[in-house]
Amino acid sequence: MSRPEDQSKPVLLVLSQVYVPDPASVGQHMHDAAAELARRGHEVRVLTSARGYDDPSQRYQARETRDGVQIRRLPMSSFGKASIFVRLVGAGLFMLQCIVRGIATRRLSGIVVSTSPPMAAMAALVIAFVRRAPITYWVMDLNPDQMVELGKLRSGSIPVRLYDVFNRAILQRANRVVALDRFMAERLLKKQDVSDKLEVMPPWPHEEALEPIAHEKNPFRKEHGLEDKFVFMYSGNHGFSTPITTVLQAALLMQDREDIVFMFIGGGVGKREVDAAIAAHEPRNIVSLPYQPFDTLRYSLSAADVHLVSVGNDVVGVVHPCKVYGAMAVGRPILLLGPNPCHVSDLLREHQLGWHIEHDDVDGAKNTLLEIVDLHERVLAEKGDLARDVIADRFSKTRLCGRFCDLVEEMLMDGNAREPVGSLKERA
Repeated sequence: MSRPEDQSKPVLLVLSQVYVPDPASVGQHMHDAAAELARRGHEVRVLTSARGYDDPSQRYQARETRDGVQIRRLPMSSFGKASIFVRLVGAGLFMLQCIVRGIATRRLSGIVVSTSPPMAAMAALVIAFVRRAPITYWVMDLNPDQMVELGKLRSGSIPVRLYDVFNRAILQRANRVVALDRFMAERLLKKQDVSDKLEVMPPWPHEEALEPIAHEKNPFRKEHGLEDKFVFMYSGNHGFSTPITTVLQAALLMQDREDIVFMFIGGGVGKREVDAAIAAHEPRNIVSLPYQPFDTLRYSLSAADVHLVSVGNDVVGVVHPCKVYGAMAVGRPILLLGPNPCHVSDLLREHQLGWHIEHDDVDGAKNTLLEIVDLHERVLAEKGDLARDVIADRFSKTRLCGRFCDLVEEMLMDGNAREPVGSLKERA
């Protein structure tokens, strides 16, 4: 439902190709922050895509006010994720439209932008240059680092060098820079010394909507025939940077265990591997499902006994494993598939939340999976309770979203001031 715009308040502009009701995590977190800033009395305007990010056939309302936030959805800004070229075209058109609309925005006081897509930050840089507006730069992943680590671009190539020139420009121009973990912060500092304006804080879970649901009371488990089953679940984006091949292969070796189910929920390019394995082998212990509606996530996430979180060996500090927090919020232990050290291995080591297996060690993965299944329910419950406690103590939405909005407000107060605004510190 729309409301009349206040013609006197300064406008805080948020640039994000993905935004609610799209299920992508970036859009959910952007909306949380925008809604909180609107609640604090700011005039917040969002420029986003009129189509779904993962599913471009999904169309959204062109103009909408949601939780006090004015949303403007731009046409021809997302064509899906079928290929890198398709994604670049959508991101490029989104960037151009953001530049035009951003420069024309009256009473512009500041800009909030993330790295999704990377070109949105380019738009913020141009708008800020023309309108002399301060920027809060929310770094959710790093490019061209991601493309290099995944073998899509060659290190030292002209595109990589040009992109790093832009990285240094946006990092230098931004008034606040937010990194998601210590590994990401280290990579940023190698590009540009931003230690005087860098904050390290992870994205928050939506714990208010993710309370644990007991198995016997969970309709999702009944709907999918999971009674008396031990469920390992991967829920979220299946991407190049989150490979699940090792666990998928281990699952295929365990088809004789009818009491164990592997559920892969979500979308992304990596989901094709799951669907191909199901088509080729017709296993009864592997289930593939699409993204689940946000308002029923408590049921799907709680249906798991253990949640799988994957981190690619070469992308530590390049992407952040956001899905770990949802699993922790519903009180479930974590099985990390990835390298050590990384952000999730830090959590496992510090809080004893679960187990760790390595990529390409299929036999080791199988053995660990079977050991977990044989554990007493009390052990799993204790680890799940510890996970919930960590969310409440360190990673709550109230704490982290509140701190992020504090940073945005500090940015607005500073305006274009270039003096130092703090020191490198981790808030969580």
